[in-house]
Amino acid sequence: MPRAVDRSLTGKIGRVTGTVAPGTIGEVMLPFHGGTSAFFAYPFDKTSVFAVGEKVLVIYFEPPQSVYVDELPDVLQE
Repeated sequence: MPRAVDRSLTGKIGRVTGTVAPGTIGEVMLPFHGGTSAFFAYPFDKTSVFAVGEKVLVIYFEPPQSVYVDELPDVLQE
């Protein structure tokens, strides 16, 4: 039987608090369980760089505390 995939954070918008780049462990703050939590973050495409303060979109959540993020699409920009 295949392992269940946790999609609870997929599609959430987060704010980068530690540079996300290839070969590094970045950090993103995300809404989680009624509050805000820090998650380890990696670029989904393995090449992008996201600076502190940028908003990003969660593409994949790997429990317990890692997310793969991508650029926030224009339609979701404020």
